[in-house]
Amino acid sequence: MLRSCLGSCFGGGDGDGLMWHMDLKRHATGDYSVAVVQANSLLEDQGQVFTTPSATYVGVYDGHGGPQASRFINNNLFPYLQKIALEEGGLSEDVIRKAFDAIEEGFLHLVKQSWLDQPQIASVGSCCLVGAISKDKLYVANLGDSRAVLGRRVATGETGDSATFVAERLSIDHNVGVEEVRKEVEALHPDDSHVVVYTRGVWRIKGIIQVSRSIGDVYLKKPEFSRDPLFIQYGYPIPLKRAVMSAEPSILIRKIRPEDLFLIFASDGLWEQLSDKAAVDIVLKNPRTGIAKRLVRAALEGAAKKKEMRYEEIKRLEKGARRHIHDDITVIVIYLDRQDMPANARLNIVKGTSVPVDIYSLNSGHQGENTSSVSP
Repeated sequence: MLRSCLGSCFGGGDGDGLMWHMDLKRHATGDYSVAVVQANSLLEDQGQVFTTPSATYVGVYDGHGGPQASRFINNNLFPYLQKIALEEGGLSEDVIRKAFDAIEEGFLHLVKQSWLDQPQIASVGSCCLVGAISKDKLYVANLGDSRAVLGRRVATGETGDSATFVAERLSIDHNVGVEEVRKEVEALHPDDSHVVVYTRGVWRIKGIIQVSRSIGDVYLKKPEFSRDPLFIQYGYPIPLKRAVMSAEPSILIRKIRPEDLFLIFASDGLWEQLSDKAAVDIVLKNPRTGIAKRLVRAALEGAAKKKEMRYEEIKRLEKGARRHIHDDITVIVIYLDRQDMPANARLNIVKGTSVPVDIYSLNSGHQGENTSSVSP
């Protein structure tokens, strides 16, 4: 059901054969727009929106080391979340934590199953950003450095008859480039002076990875994998006494207010190029239709400018080569202004949208590979 676009979905946005977009569709309390552009040889980002008459779920999964973890989350997280919420009488912080735990354990099981044939799968992981809108509550949970940003109206003037607009970040970037996160990791490992090191221009855990929380990355969570001779054939031994990464999500819960206008969920490929405020301003100043694609386009133009190129030149680059210019980018914009939608209108809401497993394969007519799905 989530694989189906069930609406206006397009490949080759802006004449870009590595872009895919869904311009505008309705969810339970508003509209949404989705866009993704591929830079890696295999698309490592995945994203999805699932909507019911009473709730809307959003996911952005930014993989690294390969696409297996992000695809696994895309196939399994929402079914887990729905099943646990049904068992426990509704959505809650505890339900979300249990769903994240189930995904982490499920992917570990997949790694153990695949280990002998694909030892490198132990180094595959994914950031995981999830949003859920249920009744008048918003839940945001994340691992890694994908980000959720709220655009909201703030009344100004003595009588409150004028307004300004602000960008409010709702998620925490679990990236050791952030001093607070770096100190948190160091405090957890006082006996390891090299748990975070500065290399290749950025701070990295064990000199390898910037994010401190993820799904997967088993070799940095289970010392027995990083020391295994089978894994060492594909890398090098990593001296671990215990896990240096975690799968414990940061969770925010807040009431949705009348001044809350829209949400932007995006992988770090967007935020590397645009500030929170710049992204919110683009959404405010442009039509809804195709707004996610517009944000992706702004990020690509920013990336091109840094390399003294034009976007038209980037479009001519092959997948893989584009990774030297920008990352995979996934953007989902959720508008929040239809709280009063009548019940009979909600019955006809489209059930879901997922981005393609691989955009190059989609646009060239090739079939992308599948990733295991586990029954909750």
